[in-house]
Amino acid sequence: MSPHYFSREQNSDFEDIKIRFYLKKRKLEIELLGAPGIFSKDRLDLGTELLLNHCLIKDDWKILDMGCGYGPVGITLAILNNSIKVDMVDVNLRALKVARKNVRTKKLQERVNVFESNIYAKIEKKYDSILINPPQTAGKSVCNEMIIKAKDHLKQGGVLQIVARHQKGGKGFEQLMEETFGNVETLAKGSGFRVYVSRLE
Repeated sequence: MSPHYFSREQNSDFEDIKIRFYLKKRKLEIELLGAPGIFSKDRLDLGTELLLNHCLIKDDWKILDMGCGYGPVGITLAILNNSIKVDMVDVNLRALKVARKNVRTKKLQERVNVFESNIYAKIEKKYDSILINPPQTAGKSVCNEMIIKAKDHLKQGGVLQIVARHQKGGKGFEQLMEETFGNVETLAKGSGFRVYVSRLE
């Protein structure tokens, strides 16, 4: 069976794929590299686009980009606000390799750290925000763990921000966020996706 994008090792041929995207609300155009064996290898997926256009971001925040892939979320946020610091993690070693290359190309090494972690296994800090586009192909238990354990890695007042298709798993994530944090709101909607936000109060 071929590896999925959430597998640690990839066996497909490696090649750099240029990905250029424009965030209308942020008035920002970015070019990054993708590669085979990484989620949405050759384009910015619609869910991530909605998340980036509408997510909360404040000065001096420390942010965790969970399941970073080639790095569109963490890198974009670091470009949008030069006072934040970002940790980007993934279990996919190829994704991490490409993400590090993108960080170097954008000269963000001082504020963006990329490292391997299976969900929160190697996460020791607490963050102002955790952002996730849950890897639903990896299974419900993986996605649910990302939500439930986020509570242990957020500062008081910190926010968990998740994007998902509302009718394809998102409704369940929304309910779990309400159960876990005691609150949830919809920050944005578009193309069948919603951005859900819960705050650690």
